[in-house]
Amino acid sequence: MKLALLLLPLLVQAQAPYDLVIANGRVMDPETRLDAPRHIGIRNGKIAAISAQPLTGKVTLSAAGRVVAPGFIDLHAHGHTNEANEYQAHDGVTTALELEVGVPSVGAWLKQRAGNAILNHGATASHGANRTMALREFAAEAPGWLSSPDSWRELMMKGRYKSLNSPEELTVLGATLERGLREGGLGVGVANQYYPGATRDEVFRVFQMARRWNVPIYTHVRSMGADAMQEVIANAAATGTSLHIVHVNSMSLGELPLVLDLIESANKRGLDITTEAYPYTAASTFLETTMFDDGWQQRLGISYGELQWVKTGERLTEKTFAEYRKQGGAVIMHFMKPEWIQRAMASPFVIVASDGMPFAPGAHPRSAGTFARVLGRYVREQKVLSLMDALGKMTIMPARRLEALSPQMKNKGRLRVGADADITVFDPATVIDTATFEKGLSFSSGIDHVLVNGVPVVRDGKTVPNTFPGQAILGNYGKR
Repeated sequence: MKLALLLLPLLVQAQAPYDLVIANGRVMDPETRLDAPRHIGIRNGKIAAISAQPLTGKVTLSAAGRVVAPGFIDLHAHGHTNEANEYQAHDGVTTALELEVGVPSVGAWLKQRAGNAILNHGATASHGANRTMALREFAAEAPGWLSSPDSWRELMMKGRYKSLNSPEELTVLGATLERGLREGGLGVGVANQYYPGATRDEVFRVFQMARRWNVPIYTHVRSMGADAMQEVIANAAATGTSLHIVHVNSMSLGELPLVLDLIESANKRGLDITTEAYPYTAASTFLETTMFDDGWQQRLGISYGELQWVKTGERLTEKTFAEYRKQGGAVIMHFMKPEWIQRAMASPFVIVASDGMPFAPGAHPRSAGTFARVLGRYVREQKVLSLMDALGKMTIMPARRLEALSPQMKNKGRLRVGADADITVFDPATVIDTATFEKGLSFSSGIDHVLVNGVPVVRDGKTVPNTFPGQAILGNYGKR
């Protein structure tokens, strides 16, 4: 009798309706390779059941004829407003991270988003921003910059041609980077093509710091091509630092096969190096940056006509280039070949990440369509890779990149009991990006439901208004 009374609460709990049920879907989990009809029960923001039998929920979402996958994790997104997040959510993204350049103050940036974010979010400590604050000539201005979490671009530009010339400046840099890690930073963001004043010596010292702290470096390398890749791979080999190289497609250009071989060979030798790519033949950045200093045509292999001004959609001329460069603003660079993108998508170790730009209606379509484009164009239409492998590049692979530093990520990027209910439901027969270079941003098609921590943010293809379930993804530095 006593045993029955003790078991009664457990039986009642097991029989109680789930908060939400995703019914009759084709559940695909890249971690276990499960690919089968299942029903998913969600309770308290977690996956509580994955069942071959129907489940009862307070809310039921139909997934008949749809794929149910872990929510997509974007390691490289610069759009961190809810306006940008809405486009990302309609692309299946549940976690969007600022890892390439990072932020000047991780604590201030996270505070700004707390309780008011559609998607999960996190950031690295920015080498580019913090090195400017470490320079003696800017020391008096640093406190004001720290209180402005979105000032990373201004800071990188301000110190872009300056070099750290003293042990004292390197010490200050180390202290500010370490503070960002203690505030929850997910590593160190090093984007030194945007600040060529950072010498090879300085960058190597930052690798040494990261190894001492046992955190990864996420890097936009010094220049396009294999030489810059060899610099960071050599730094990783010499220090033992964990390394992630961003947008390998646009940074390698025609040397992509060599660069992929370099990364693969380094990992076979025991290094920890990952990389990513986005599925478009154009890149995007800001026209006022150092990328367009004198000689850019030779370095990039393009001229004015391959540049598209985001605000108007026009292609540039020598005259408008000079005018808009003084003004400053986003530009799209058409300079990659389709076969390079296919090669990156087909590579088994290349993660999918968007490099989505800060929100603007005419922004690069990758800001809204990266993940749907991979599923529609490269899986369904071109058959460059399988659906399961593509989902792995969007879910379990980015989760594993982060989980050594952020234990939260052990419960993301997979569908299993106990995992966070970050889930994307889509139609594999129709999913596709709709944003274009000509017309700008628009929601991807074929994404039916997107849940963040068990809460629908997209339901039946429509935004769920005034819903902010996104949580901070924090590095565990200093607590391990």
